[in-house]
Amino acid sequence: MTTFVPPRPWIASYAEGVPAELAPVSGSLIDIVAASARDYPDAPALEFFGRTTSYGQMQEAIDRAAAGLHALGVRAGDPVAIVLPNCPQHIVAFYAVLRLGAIVVEHNPLYTARELRKQFEDHGAKHAIVWSKVVKTVQDFPQDLAVTSLISVDVTTAMPTLTRLALKLPIAKARESREALTEKVRGAISWEQIVRSEPLPASHPRPATDDLAIIQYTSGTTGTPKGAALTHRNLLANAAQAQSWVPSITRGNGCVVYAVLPMFHAYGLTLCLTFAMSMGARLVLFPKFDPDLVLDVVKKHPPTFLPLVPPIAERLLAAATAKGISLAGTEVAISGAMALPHELVVPFEAASGGYLVEGYGLSECSPVLMANPVAENRVAGTVGLPLPGTECRVVDPDEPTKDVEPGTPGELVVRGPQVFSGYYGKPEATEAAFVDGWYRTGDIVTIDDAGFVRIVDRIKELIITGGFNVSPTEVENVLRQHPSIEDVAVVGLPSGHSGEEVVAAVVLDAGAELDEDAIRTFARSILTPYKVPRRLFVVDELPKSLIGKVLRRQVKEKITALTGS
Repeated sequence: MTTFVPPRPWIASYAEGVPAELAPVSGSLIDIVAASARDYPDAPALEFFGRTTSYGQMQEAIDRAAAGLHALGVRAGDPVAIVLPNCPQHIVAFYAVLRLGAIVVEHNPLYTARELRKQFEDHGAKHAIVWSKVVKTVQDFPQDLAVTSLISVDVTTAMPTLTRLALKLPIAKARESREALTEKVRGAISWEQIVRSEPLPASHPRPATDDLAIIQYTSGTTGTPKGAALTHRNLLANAAQAQSWVPSITRGNGCVVYAVLPMFHAYGLTLCLTFAMSMGARLVLFPKFDPDLVLDVVKKHPPTFLPLVPPIAERLLAAATAKGISLAGTEVAISGAMALPHELVVPFEAASGGYLVEGYGLSECSPVLMANPVAENRVAGTVGLPLPGTECRVVDPDEPTKDVEPGTPGELVVRGPQVFSGYYGKPEATEAAFVDGWYRTGDIVTIDDAGFVRIVDRIKELIITGGFNVSPTEVENVLRQHPSIEDVAVVGLPSGHSGEEVVAAVVLDAGAELDEDAIRTFARSILTPYKVPRRLFVVDELPKSLIGKVLRRQVKEKITALTGS
């Protein structure tokens, strides 16, 4: 039986030097750090508030942390939760877990207790490496979710000495900054204790290429956590694809990557944690995006490669213009998660002298599937071309084995070395996600004759705001708990600032009046702030199907008509 190989018109549109195919990857993710430590032992691997860690020092810290985790009982195949902001300890913990053949489970450290608990219920990790400010949340989990090894990380210990001393000053601003970064904890193992261990012997077994490396959570339309199971092969392949897409950027030799995106997110994880490390790059870490902090680094080490989302590009450009700081030297900025406006591209490229191009991906695909060429032939309004080794088809959403006519809209289905094989512990969801070996993205697209892909619509009703996924069902379930709300439908409306903005159409209980502030305050006690609706609209009733399902598309149309969006 022969495997159907669809045409790949996009290869002819690749930039000069980008290969049509890539050799199969081998080894594991820990090999990319080992290679960079071997080739550039004294080069800076990490920079955090000005303090640098060399590749040699980082490799030693990984080996020590791996030994410390092993002593606590972490074994190959064990899920290990990481709940950290961007900081040096995050990278060391990530690779130390993988060194043991264990599985990294990334979490958003700003999640509420309820959101975090739902993910722990799903993966069942008994070992967790947690930001000091989140330790109490994990300690308060019910007994059946209790972790056996809880490791607390104080991110300020990775800062320069003068910065740490400044945080201890008895002034309000220092106290405020200190409280935002760290918290005193009890009943947890300190990260420093873990990295004081003797290094793990080189003879300790290493993970295999097809071993599970990461469980990356993605919100489904049901609001139930689903962990995309990504192997070392998936993530190595995506890092290699990213390398091949920017052949002008060479390994080492002053390569600088900025981690302004959170590394618990698939986009930030691959382009910062794996791609940057494979390049022997200086990875500059920012716990959160602050234009002033970023511009301080730009003056000394402009980014060779800058993964971002449009709101970050917009704020960075505005701050640079206001402060008179040049963005020159920013070679390649790649934008994802939401549409990239052409009116942002032009001034950003003029200010940087480099490229700002749009890409597209999904957590299930490690995550990058396609990007615009880093060349003059990129096409505004598209998400670019499939990366080398990526196959795409456009099919009838109702008959996903049937391709639509060329150039007409249909559901994008994909396969390639970066595409996952299934959801962790969810065989039924896995089966529904594939058709004949092709992953169903749920996005409606067109592909033109030159191979450029344009996103037309989304079958899935997920809302993407600021680059983060929001499940409408999850938000609706929370809002229905408010005493003045009888029924609710949550949708996303286009936003020039964040891609989409979360809004809600609510049916109030008899006699109740709309108090938007009270409802939002209630929602914020349960949900992460970006999930809380920015606007609420009172309606008499919600449009529903014959079986009583709310028709969100009609709700969206109604609100759009009301607002003129």
